[in-house]
Amino acid sequence: MIRIRKAQDRGQADLGWLKSQHTFSFASYYDPQHMGVSSLRVINDDRVAPGAGFETHGHKDMEIISYVISGTIAHKDSFGNVKTLPAGEFQLMSAGKGIYHSEFNASNTESLHFLQVWIQPDTLGIDAGYQQKAFEQTSALTAVVTPTGENGTLKVQQDATLYRLMLTPQEQVHMPQLKPQRQLYVQLVEGTLKVNDQVLTPGDGAHITAEEVVRFSAADSYVTALVFDLA
Repeated sequence: MIRIRKAQDRGQADLGWLKSQHTFSFASYYDPQHMGVSSLRVINDDRVAPGAGFETHGHKDMEIISYVISGTIAHKDSFGNVKTLPAGEFQLMSAGKGIYHSEFNASNTESLHFLQVWIQPDTLGIDAGYQQKAFEQTSALTAVVTPTGENGTLKVQQDATLYRLMLTPQEQVHMPQLKPQRQLYVQLVEGTLKVNDQVLTPGDGAHITAEEVVRFSAADSYVTALVFDLA
């Protein structure tokens, strides 16, 4: 079964400096039909004005992933990390026992566009931590976040794997057969993507369960998407 979450149906927030679209219930947006998928709790599609950003604030017991689509994030946190996160890179912040951080648009002239993802950890009260990496796309589906941190991936405190899907025009790739207890969530960033017989356009999501074969096919454009493999 493939259930499509159209981009225009997401929750909307406009704070002036921030325009955000919420795949799942978040802040003042509440929809009991869209509370998350398994441990995946938040996918926010955020656009931040030049020079603006999220002031210092705190989190506990959450795995927070950022993926920059365009622009650069300026990151600071209470553990002394002062980093920049350019387009194409991934950041994973394990809030654990508690962490304070700020995330700003590093440019005073260009906008920032990134995806903010929250995954609920399987263990509470772990030590907080920060990871960041640019990944070479070695295949159409490249693992970037895993529960073990294997092969240089970022390590998440949950039975969840995040892949970056990148296809050239007309390219096609198959996912391994889904085990009955697992599910996929796909968030399309760029291009037109066909998932089996369903078509996604930028900003769309797809929740996939109980499919014998999951086939990703690009149309006449390049495709970039995030694919979550969840327990």
